[in-house]
Amino acid sequence: MGRKWNNIKEKKASKDANTSRIYAKFGVEIYVAARRGEPNPESNQALKFVLERAKTYNVPRHIIDRAIDKAKGGSEESYSELRYEGFGPNGSMVIVDALTNNVNRTASDVRAAFGKNGGNMGVSGSVAYMFDPTAVIGLEGKTEEEVLEILMEADVDVRDIIEEDESVIVYAEPDQFHAVQEAFKNAGITEFTVAELTMLAQNEVTLPEDAQAKFEKMIDALEDLEDVQQVYHNVDLGE
Repeated sequence: MGRKWNNIKEKKASKDANTSRIYAKFGVEIYVAARRGEPNPESNQALKFVLERAKTYNVPRHIIDRAIDKAKGGSEESYSELRYEGFGPNGSMVIVDALTNNVNRTASDVRAAFGKNGGNMGVSGSVAYMFDPTAVIGLEGKTEEEVLEILMEADVDVRDIIEEDESVIVYAEPDQFHAVQEAFKNAGITEFTVAELTMLAQNEVTLPEDAQAKFEKMIDALEDLEDVQQVYHNVDLGE
């Protein structure tokens, strides 16, 4: 799991370096979650999850409040959840999740980001079967043994626990996300380095240097798109 954690770190570091764009995307995601259920995270698990993620990216309170207030105000702006699948250089695999109020625009933009960078879009199901939906929660200040003890006492099952770079990373089934967090919170742990529902590749690939440079340019182009919320792939980006 170590290489997979490295890819998550690289992705998060990239997002941390583009805060204004990331904050705007979280604003949309929070609005959509609040509008589709109660605008209260205690009764809306989807909203609660988004807010937990937003916390790990230090999203300002005023952005969160503005998105929730917009949902409370009965805004009629609606968004569609879309998933695109495609291939990058050397057959690398990519999944793109988007929230959009203009499906045609988003499809065109995603297709162009693939095509201009040595990739191409595939049909639905052409890539996703090679990825596993996974909850990933990271924390600092505990050892792998201490984390395992906390989870065992809470009777929470997880896939794997690794200790790396002064962090402990827990991989679990998506439906165990809140159970894992509650176990930690009951143990007095309230700060997390990562709290994501992600798509982890079953097998990662290493690209030649020239292909990796082209691949990273393609990923950057996809992540820069206004409507794109998440990009997952199966390339080992290295240290």
